[in-house]
Amino acid sequence: MQDGLNTLKEYFGYDSFRPGQEEVINTILSGRDVLAVMPTGSGKSVCYQVPALMNSGITIVISPLISLMRDQVAALLTAGVRAAYLNSTLTPGQCRQALENAKAGIYKIIYVAPERLTTPAFVDFASGADIGLVAVDESHCVSEWGHDFRRSYLEIKEFIASLKRRPVVAAFTATATEQVKRDICKLLALDSPASFTTGYDRPGLYFGIKHTGDKLDYIIDFINRRPEQSGIIYCATRKNTEALCESLIDRGIDAVSYHAGQTDDERTRNQDEFIYDRCKIIVATNAFGMGIDKSNVSFVLHYNMPLSIEAYYQEAGRAGRDGSDAECVLLFSEQDVKLGRYIISASAGEITDPEEAKRIKDINLRKLEKMAELCRAASCVRENLLSYFGEDFKAPCNKCSYCLRGNKKITLDGAKRVIGSLIIRTGGRFGVNAVADILAGSRNQKLIARGYDRLYEFGQLSFKDRDSIKGIIEQMIDEGLLYKTAGEYPVLRLTGEYMKLDRETSAHTNVKINAVTREIRPDEKLFAELKAWRKSVASRLGIPPYTVFNDMTLTLIALGKPKNYFELLKIKGIAKQKADRYGNELIKIISDHNK
Repeated sequence: MQDGLNTLKEYFGYDSFRPGQEEVINTILSGRDVLAVMPTGSGKSVCYQVPALMNSGITIVISPLISLMRDQVAALLTAGVRAAYLNSTLTPGQCRQALENAKAGIYKIIYVAPERLTTPAFVDFASGADIGLVAVDESHCVSEWGHDFRRSYLEIKEFIASLKRRPVVAAFTATATEQVKRDICKLLALDSPASFTTGYDRPGLYFGIKHTGDKLDYIIDFINRRPEQSGIIYCATRKNTEALCESLIDRGIDAVSYHAGQTDDERTRNQDEFIYDRCKIIVATNAFGMGIDKSNVSFVLHYNMPLSIEAYYQEAGRAGRDGSDAECVLLFSEQDVKLGRYIISASAGEITDPEEAKRIKDINLRKLEKMAELCRAASCVRENLLSYFGEDFKAPCNKCSYCLRGNKKITLDGAKRVIGSLIIRTGGRFGVNAVADILAGSRNQKLIARGYDRLYEFGQLSFKDRDSIKGIIEQMIDEGLLYKTAGEYPVLRLTGEYMKLDRETSAHTNVKINAVTREIRPDEKLFAELKAWRKSVASRLGIPPYTVFNDMTLTLIALGKPKNYFELLKIKGIAKQKADRYGNELIKIISDHNK
């Protein structure tokens, strides 16, 4: 589909489609309805944006997510695409102006909240408009079996039927069981739709389930070992959200909170602090996140167990949207199950029809029990998670808490080998802080005076900060590769498990201790300069930083160090529009850096 690839490259800067995108786009362009189940971060929006740009008519995107509308319209405008949104954040005057522009054919893509579909002004516009495609985002919201049922989605079927000619209808969601898929097809009246499920697995995500009674200490330690990373912490209640956020702030961690009990202004302000990278940690209820397009979320922690596997997968999937590896850790206790039952019962109590209340309560309690089973299972988390959605996966995944700890399927990468090498060479006489200092190449005078800077391992991990190295050491302790001796001054020692794994790995590979120095990684200083530039551009334009370029694109720039406009265009994620707009600034930053 060369025309589709040309459109993708021209507006979005990519040379190829992600898995599943091309098939969905081709089907839409052929005039057939579509149901696409694609995981968070797989590029669902491209599947309707590319056909929208290739078709002559207007594309209507129905979404319940105000933040998604705002961010995607901002991103489209920076890419040179005429787009607008209609939702409750606009004044009546702004809505009238947007609809007048729409009638005049100014926009190719219009995002609209489902509640707006039946308003007289929008009905008047739609009745005379040439609408070629209706894309229904978060389509699971139409089903009571979905984890976020919204009654307004039931109006979509009637809206589509009222149009002068029926457009192609494409429904998208990240999570849908077979029951939910059937509901989507029926309740949106999809016409013989082609169904696509690209797979639920997110190979870049680590799924951890941690049984702990001291959740606060775990979270504080987790964050402190990742000082430069951005993350979301989910809580089940507003009370827990506020309490945890205050506790983090008291411990010197910059955090903001987000929940439905706050005013609109407070939620918007806190969300923007996180989205615009002014604050790296947001503590939130499930009111936050759907439609948040922030690409550089490195971790998602769950302080409480979510009420369903669908909700967990959706929330965890907000990590690593730019394709980078990310961590998703759920802190589980049996008290979470009791809290979940209480929340479900209280929610059902708000339904006036007793039979309806019982039916909804029973559905949600069954989902809660499935979620609890996932947390209690002594088996591969990824296999159990994917099995719930009907997808086959054979353990071990080697990237979940069970496979890495409970099943002892642990790998020795370059960083772990350097740590092991230092402990062996020095006879295990150093503690955590000294090991981190030596590997980071610290110029501590005590280290230098004792000749530790002449050790082979000195500075081998200098591209990582001290806290990150300590984090790797703690991970190795958790995995049973290292242990701390007892006493007032504990030192690090290797376990038999490490030595066994080292022998097994060395017998099958030619990996050297200094392999870590050959890892492909960007110029960290240049990457920091590019991030600072991106932040200033975003501030000037009033848009989130990741809509300028995401972290993955900045990483590729810092790796490739393009010297001119044409080399810049070869970078994945840089389209002509953005190269024209930002190219000179980027080339100057790289040139100045290389001087």
